[in-house]
Amino acid sequence: MTKASQRLTAAVFCVFLAGFGLLHILLPDRSFSPVENRRLAQPPAFSWSALADGSYTAGLEKYLEDQFPLRDGWMGLKNRYEYLLGKREFHGVYLCGDTLINRLSDTSRAEQNAGYLQNLTELADIPVYIGLIPTAEEIWRDKLPGGVDRFDQSAYLTQVRESVPGAAWVDVAGQLADHAAEPIFYRTDHHWTSLGAYYGYRALLEAMGETPLPPGSAETVSADFYGTLYSTSGVHWLEPDTIERYVSGEGVAVENFETGEIHGLYVDSFLGEKDQYASFLGGNAPLYIVRNPEARSAEKLLVVRDSYSDSLAPFLSTQFAEVHLLDLRYYRTSVAQYASENGMDRIFVCYSVENFVKDVDAIFLGR
Repeated sequence: MTKASQRLTAAVFCVFLAGFGLLHILLPDRSFSPVENRRLAQPPAFSWSALADGSYTAGLEKYLEDQFPLRDGWMGLKNRYEYLLGKREFHGVYLCGDTLINRLSDTSRAEQNAGYLQNLTELADIPVYIGLIPTAEEIWRDKLPGGVDRFDQSAYLTQVRESVPGAAWVDVAGQLADHAAEPIFYRTDHHWTSLGAYYGYRALLEAMGETPLPPGSAETVSADFYGTLYSTSGVHWLEPDTIERYVSGEGVAVENFETGEIHGLYVDSFLGEKDQYASFLGGNAPLYIVRNPEARSAEKLLVVRDSYSDSLAPFLSTQFAEVHLLDLRYYRTSVAQYASENGMDRIFVCYSVENFVKDVDAIFLGR
């Protein structure tokens, strides 16, 4: 390489750096990334002590990384390049054709939490039903890249079923496996779809000896849903998901225990935001109480749950006059005591396997 070409290369590189430096100064800092669905780092406060212990420089590095000009575009370009090189896992998410599947990695409380389920059956004086939901990694395992190491969710479910003889088993896994060819999980989000939630409802009703209603016709309320896996993975070239509803929700009232607000089954304002899945019920909350005076049964059902039950609640509302949706992450209380004090008729423990095997708050199941 001649000296002239070396100088030209160096000049182009300097212009490139100066250009991005100028863009960083001119463009306003962003507080939130809708693509990544997280808050972005802001300039750290300077102090001599922070400089001495390294926290200031660490914060500055994170700030510059998060506020890098055109960050979203560069991340997408980087991931596309790595995909062409054969990479199929991005930040703990597998890219399986047109579908993103989350890798279940934290199983630290799998054994301990299974023990709390048996404790619950001994403490509660009403029937307890257990329906753990296998994730797409289990149901759609044939889509995964070859040779991946995964947690055997089917074996774990068998183990839980055998270790909790006092509970009625809800075969959610069997229902989902029977309909694995259908769109029962979102392609860009870790939750099941409304169709998947319907099969969960059907499994519960069959475990109770009741006849489930048919799903009816689906209403598409969004055709541009990009979920959590889209944000986490950085794989931003997939087509969006659709969100569908099968239950109208007419005459159903939902009380948010934390705020006292009463609204319908759906909160449509979320359909215009990043977290469109929150349009079911209104997103995470310690306790929702769903009331339907026209339900098929006058019974009260307590659901100890995670966010998968947000899209399950519409189907449950057709069967039970009251459905109490208790999230132990935010409402830490004895499940058996809550059921007794609020006149519940049945308890349904409904978690995704992914959340159940790592949930530190499942201890309240056994108190």
